[in-house]
Amino acid sequence: MSQNFAELINATTNARQRLKLLAVSHFLEGKSRTDIATFLKVSRRSVNIWIKAYLHSGLTGLEVKPRSGRPHRLTPEQLANIKQYVIGNAIKSEGGCLQGKDIKEYIETTFGVTYQKTNIYHLLNKLNLSWITTRSKHPKQSEEIQASFKKIPNNTIPPNYVI
Repeated sequence: MSQNFAELINATTNARQRLKLLAVSHFLEGKSRTDIATFLKVSRRSVNIWIKAYLHSGLTGLEVKPRSGRPHRLTPEQLANIKQYVIGNAIKSEGGCLQGKDIKEYIETTFGVTYQKTNIYHLLNKLNLSWITTRSKHPKQSEEIQASFKKIPNNTIPPNYVI
């Protein structure tokens, strides 16, 4: 049975599930609940709950249940709309780039929902958008002048030059 738990522990990617399985594994090996709690750095009460759930319902008692919390303030359609807005307006044609305050303003005017600027970045992370900004382009920037500058050869060191 301990081999089965070792495989389950290695196979799971959920950290909470892994802790529960480790606790039960140690319990089945004969360790005390206090020792298990100390070893896993969790409360003894948590260990007691996990072991009781395992003894009562088996492995199904250890499954991670959905956690309650505040409901989302934006619907999935609104989140998709925000993602399209960010992708479409990431680089402004007049120079500069989209900032957190711009996204915050867009959400407030479009959906009537207020977010703190910090939570805008959490929201972007949830939408699988990383906040790595590009270097903004100056509106008067000339591509031709940059291209001609790149044509200047870098290897102008004479072949007999000693460093």
